[in-house]
Amino acid sequence: MKPIFVALATGFYVGKSPYFPGTCGTLVALPIVWILNQLGPLSYLVITFVSIIGATYVAEMYEVYHNRHDRPEVVIDEIVGFMVTMTLIPQTAITLLTGFILFRILDMVKPFPISYFDKHVSGGYGVVMDDLVAGLIANLILQYLVLRTTWLGVF
Repeated sequence: MKPIFVALATGFYVGKSPYFPGTCGTLVALPIVWILNQLGPLSYLVITFVSIIGATYVAEMYEVYHNRHDRPEVVIDEIVGFMVTMTLIPQTAITLLTGFILFRILDMVKPFPISYFDKHVSGGYGVVMDDLVAGLIANLILQYLVLRTTWLGVF
C-alpha cells in the first residue's frame, strides 16, 4: 500500500496510537477545523464535502489492502466526522470543546441511527458513514445549544 494512503487513513499515523486512536484522530481534526473556519463558510462546506469523498476512497483502499472492515488505526473517518460536527458553528473554545466531547461520545456509544450504519454499511462508505451521522447529530445538538444560549453569552 502506498505510504500516502497509510498516512491519510491513519491521520498521519496518530491512529496507530495504542491508546484511544479515535480520540487522537479527532484531535488531528481540531487545527483542520480551525483553519477551514478562517476560509469562510462556503470554502468550509466545499472542502468538507470533498474531504468526505476522499476519506471514503482512502478508507476503501485501506480496507481492501488489509482485508478487514473499519480497522481501529483508520481515523480519517473521525477527522471528517468532526469537520461535519463543526460545520456552520461559531468557533469559540467552548463550542470546539463541546463539539469534540459530543462527537466522541456519539462515536464511541453509537446510539441509533449511528449503530445501524456502523453494522449494516460496508466498505469505505461504511467506515465513514457512521462518523458522518455522529457528526451530523453532534452538529444539530450544537446548533440548538448555540441558538438557545447565545443570549446568555455562553457560546
